[in-house]
Amino acid sequence: MMDAISLFTQDLISVVLLALIVLLTFICVMGLISTSGGWMQSAGAFYKQKFTKTANNQLADMFVFADASSLFLINVLAIILIPAFVHYLFQLWVITWSVLGVVLLIPGVVWAILRKKRLAKFEEQLPDAFVMLSSSLQSGASLNMALETVTAQSPVPLSQEFGLLVKRMRLGVTLEDALVELEQRLPLQSFIMASSAIRISREVGGNLVETINSMAKTLRRKKTMEGKIDSLTAQGRAQGVFMAMLPVILAVLLSFLEPEAMRKLYTTKEGLVVLFIMVSMQILGYVFIRKVTSIDT
Repeated sequence: MMDAISLFTQDLISVVLLALIVLLTFICVMGLISTSGGWMQSAGAFYKQKFTKTANNQLADMFVFADASSLFLINVLAIILIPAFVHYLFQLWVITWSVLGVVLLIPGVVWAILRKKRLAKFEEQLPDAFVMLSSSLQSGASLNMALETVTAQSPVPLSQEFGLLVKRMRLGVTLEDALVELEQRLPLQSFIMASSAIRISREVGGNLVETINSMAKTLRRKKTMEGKIDSLTAQGRAQGVFMAMLPVILAVLLSFLEPEAMRKLYTTKEGLVVLFIMVSMQILGYVFIRKVTSIDT
């Protein structure tokens, strides 16, 4: 009888201890989920705030007024769907994480490309704007009226930037300060050189019309020279892009044709070392080719 009671007591104690262990494990897991969920929620909110703020600033800088929340939704879908699709195709975490890193860098690259195109278009329109400005000054218009004429008759983005310049002058900002502010918005050597020439001419009392005419001719010659250089180096740039993309295309094709042989390149230590060396050499080769074909004018 005493042995039965002792066995029952031991079983009861074991059940109670097991129940306590399960309860404590459940509490720890729920606390971990709650903590990680809060951390993930705060991280997501921080990323959304940073993305929308950057997008709004970049779009406003390019005079594009769009809803940044829709862009954030597209970005989130791309971050989720593209790595998931790549993982479904290759079943390799190395490729999945690499694609995820590339997808995270895409928004910054897109902003940089759009800004570069906008600046190039502005620089292309600048000589015609100075010719128009000189013609307006020769016809007897004041500098403010000539700038308003250029703003009204020029296409975007020059009309937008010069319109901002005119609005700043209407608010009481001097021409010199407004030009300096515009130089900060448009860090182009051509515009900085032209703006400095105009400010110096106004300070020393030179002939502003001749200064603007000479600047327009200089900018036209500079644009012509840059066009010749671009045409002569186009083949080298195309070869650089082709040589950089060729190993990537071959790797993707071989991954479909010979998956077992290519899997060793992504799953073994030796293969990852070789892959890292190849990617580093490809990046360095592309950078060197771009450096050779990029001539500073």
